[in-house]
Amino acid sequence: MRRLPGDELDSSAYSLVRTPTVVSEKKNQVMGFSKKSDCLMVQGASLSPNRRSLSSKISVRRKVHLDRTLLPLSPSLSFGTFAARRLSPRAVLSPPLAMSAQLAPVRAFAPRVSSSRRRASPRCRSRPADVRVRAAAAPSAPADADDALAAPSQPGDALEQYSVVMKFGGTSVADAERMREVASIVLTFQDEMPVLVLSAMGKTTNNLLAAGEQAMKCDSAEEVAALEPIAAIRELHESTMDELNVDANTREEVGKLLDKMQQVCTGVALMQECTSRTRATLVSFGERMSTRIFSSYLRSMGIRSKQYDAFDQLGFVTTDEFENGNILDETYPNVASALTLGKGEPASVAVVTGFLGRGQKTGAIATLGRGGSDLTATVIGAALNLPEVYVWKDVDGVLSADPREVDGTVAMAFLSFQEATELAYFGAQVLHPQSMRPAMDSDSLCVRVKNSYNVTAPGTLIGHERPGGNGVDAEWLLTSIVRKKNVTMLDIVSTRMLGQYGFLAKVFNIMDKAGISVDCVATSEVSVSLTLDPAKMWSRDLVQEELDALVSEFEEIGIARVTVTTGHSLISLIGNVERNNEIMERGFRALGEANVKVKMISQGASKTNISLLVNDEQGADAVNAIHKEFFPYEFGQIMPEMSCDEE
Repeated sequence: MRRLPGDELDSSAYSLVRTPTVVSEKKNQVMGFSKKSDCLMVQGASLSPNRRSLSSKISVRRKVHLDRTLLPLSPSLSFGTFAARRLSPRAVLSPPLAMSAQLAPVRAFAPRVSSSRRRASPRCRSRPADVRVRAAAAPSAPADADDALAAPSQPGDALEQYSVVMKFGGTSVADAERMREVASIVLTFQDEMPVLVLSAMGKTTNNLLAAGEQAMKCDSAEEVAALEPIAAIRELHESTMDELNVDANTREEVGKLLDKMQQVCTGVALMQECTSRTRATLVSFGERMSTRIFSSYLRSMGIRSKQYDAFDQLGFVTTDEFENGNILDETYPNVASALTLGKGEPASVAVVTGFLGRGQKTGAIATLGRGGSDLTATVIGAALNLPEVYVWKDVDGVLSADPREVDGTVAMAFLSFQEATELAYFGAQVLHPQSMRPAMDSDSLCVRVKNSYNVTAPGTLIGHERPGGNGVDAEWLLTSIVRKKNVTMLDIVSTRMLGQYGFLAKVFNIMDKAGISVDCVATSEVSVSLTLDPAKMWSRDLVQEELDALVSEFEEIGIARVTVTTGHSLISLIGNVERNNEIMERGFRALGEANVKVKMISQGASKTNISLLVNDEQGADAVNAIHKEFFPYEFGQIMPEMSCDEE
């Protein structure tokens, strides 16, 4: 049957297979799928394609966007692979939207592996068809999380072992209200027995570090007790315990930790120093308190739960770099032993401290450095041989660009670990490369980035091999566009004869001595252009004195003339570089139409990244122009080759 413009669509002939809770930040738009025609339908209303409106005055689009970089539409797949705008946190639904949101939860059309069999899950890259289904739809969850809270039952009660790891960051457990929301998320996954990895509450880690610094200026224990960061930490945790009605034992444990934290700060005041070992011990109190409070809250709801300190009961062993410890191999059997339930042991929710381990030689608490809580989650997932780790954020997954700069960003259904690593290095807020290493080395583990404000969204699966493969015959082009600002470029021209050997070796030797990270390189016989990481060691900006010293060393050695320019943006295109001819042709056409001048180009050796250097003032225009070229479809539109006009 072919429909003509203006035809009325009978809503009774179509059934939604996705809960339509995707709401645009700018317009109240309800999105859903029609199983038969892939067209947008809202239950109980008919849609006129030419007017694009409903009688209830809800603004909607007629067709649903299926991004070309995601998965091809197939009868065997869930219709959950659509691309959606970044959700507005705490989006408030108007009454018609709220009514429409009471529809059925997500359902996949392909058989889903039973939770009880997940331990035997194959490596993500070994069965592309299985990965394709998993990339299209996360495990189903109730449409209304409040239902789970109204009558909570034990998650994974029918399982014998833990089946998934879920990681929640500091903003997710920032206060009592957010902890309730996390509990509601956990309880929606009734067919999973989860291990929860939590960060410290809100700004607790920053306050702990500030308390240590300020304590060095104190002369007495009384002055330490009166410090503002310490008072803020006490107030937050005590008020949270009051609101969540935690048990007396937990209140006593947290009270002792608060006192111990204050004693450490008093020791800092007496010694007038705050070493890296002391700072690691100090920041550990945040995770130790948040996990105890949350586990107690679950128990108050009638849910069996146990709290674990990763550095103690789970046996996380690290090197003795107290603020950047590396996980040692003995950690994995320790974790597997601690979290393997005995025969007949009832299901329980494990709540684990993120970010912490114990030094192998000193036995002192060590932190895992940047991305430490994510690393804790992936280590546990790998140790238990689980198929997935869920990392909960406030967006629907890894987006095609920064939504603060680009309108119409879309969530990717799948990223390879290599692509995710490139995205993280070039500035995208995904996962730190270090945290993905256990999953990359695992035979079965993948990482899924999910939205804590939209539980039923499938999220982005980060796995070993892209469904459909790579290469020139693959359908996909780009997965994401990343902009790194405040980039410095060095143009280095050799003063020696053409073909002088050892030139690049001398250049990089100078960079090594200065301890400066190089982002991208473009070379010729007599010159080399470099871009420098704006954060020398991922912690602070380069200063002008360092650049001047770098130039002076080149000139003193007499091997090159150096020109330094600042204020650039590095635009990185993460995608299928096997089709770089098409990517470059379309990308430069878009930049030309936007009058953006490219000053340098570099293709990464990883074969997943092409980088372009432009002026900072043109950076946003460049990202928007390229994004529009590769993701040109308005929210709610369908791809040209995915027409739903014929059945």
